[in-house]
Amino acid sequence: MRDIIVLGGSSHPNLTKSICRHLTVEQGIVDSKKFSNGETSIEIRDSVREKDVFIIQSGCGEVNDNFMELLITIAACKTASAKRVTAVLPLFPYSRQPDVPHAASLTGAPSMAVKKDKYTFESAPGTPRPMKFENGDIFSNVPPPLNLENPASGATSASNNLINRAIGGFKTTSIITNSASVSLQTNKLPSVDIFGKTESGYKQWIAQNGTLIANLLVTAGADRCITMDLHDPQFQGFFNIPVDNLYSKPLLKRYIIDYIPNYQECVIVSPDSGGAKRATSIADSLGCSFALIHKERRAKISKTPPGSNSSNSATPLMHSSSSINLINNSGMVATTMLVGDVKDKVCVLVDDLVDTSYTITRAAKLLKDQGASKVYALVTHGIFSGDAVNRLSKSSIDKIITTNTVPQIEHSQSLGDKLEVLDVSRILAESIRRIHNGESVSMLFDHGW
Repeated sequence: MRDIIVLGGSSHPNLTKSICRHLTVEQGIVDSKKFSNGETSIEIRDSVREKDVFIIQSGCGEVNDNFMELLITIAACKTASAKRVTAVLPLFPYSRQPDVPHAASLTGAPSMAVKKDKYTFESAPGTPRPMKFENGDIFSNVPPPLNLENPASGATSASNNLINRAIGGFKTTSIITNSASVSLQTNKLPSVDIFGKTESGYKQWIAQNGTLIANLLVTAGADRCITMDLHDPQFQGFFNIPVDNLYSKPLLKRYIIDYIPNYQECVIVSPDSGGAKRATSIADSLGCSFALIHKERRAKISKTPPGSNSSNSATPLMHSSSSINLINNSGMVATTMLVGDVKDKVCVLVDDLVDTSYTITRAAKLLKDQGASKVYALVTHGIFSGDAVNRLSKSSIDKIITTNTVPQIEHSQSLGDKLEVLDVSRILAESIRRIHNGESVSMLFDHGW
């Protein structure tokens, strides 16, 4: 092909070489260096004047450094009079940040890579027990009646007792009222829950980085973007340039047909409700049955007492160990349930991305507990950060199938035969060829390459 230059960043050099081999073109030479203070220096050795430039950089590894390297390379090509610059991001960075504040102690996500010898893979995350007071349980003690006979002393002391008992688990220095300053011996003030909400329902403001990443790419000079399996397809709406979101669905379907025995009898399972549409699409095209693992975290406990006797009516909130096992301080229940029949069947977990592997390993344990004979995990982007590799090696998953949108050499050495890597370089190379020649890319969405 004429007037085309393919440049590769430092995030995934092997993928760049495979794409150039499929395109039968020589890879452009880019010198990427770092100064002693950590700044990135880019020098392009080949001429890009009036050329169609494709820059391949995946959002993995040192994400911030790799993304800054991509921006500088795009700007360097535009400054060198490139005709068009296309950013090829097999894994799009900053596309799946949570909408709640990250707190490792609350959400369970690891803050560092710590390998353990034993994992529980419980399907429901642990939650604290009901709040305890220093003098006993909140549900066991009934506050004393108010002494209204002596307003000067009795009412004040009784009200102080009520205040101390009502908020005994929290500490402030003092409360200023219109009449007096009432000192309280407490521990701490109530804070936000795991969903980032206070008692009033106000949710902490979270910086959504999708618009920022899109604006940075456009400002640097990118004329087009190519990516694969965006975590949220609506992410394309942040751009005012064309974005081609390629699908790994044809590749995963081909693997199921070729390598899973009696694939018509298997069950396609979505590990959460967010990926249900992706899993049902594969299940419908293969004619397989579908199952869904549903995580419920926002079911409020009923505040009406289950009994009508006087002893139960005195307690403001009751809980039953037979119906609700996991209760947190905000009155929420954490449960996980399986919708569908998987007994004595081969289950195929389908997801777009595995990062810490908490969700997919818990889902595999739940499937094995429900009688599944074998569990496969098909994911597009296998990031495997933190202690994910160790968790996967000890999990109930029999085989993990992922793609090489992220480097998998180290992961393959750790997981061995349990991990199988599918090559996506041919799909990316064909999309580059079609865009360069002005042909349609929509055929790759349904049929792959």
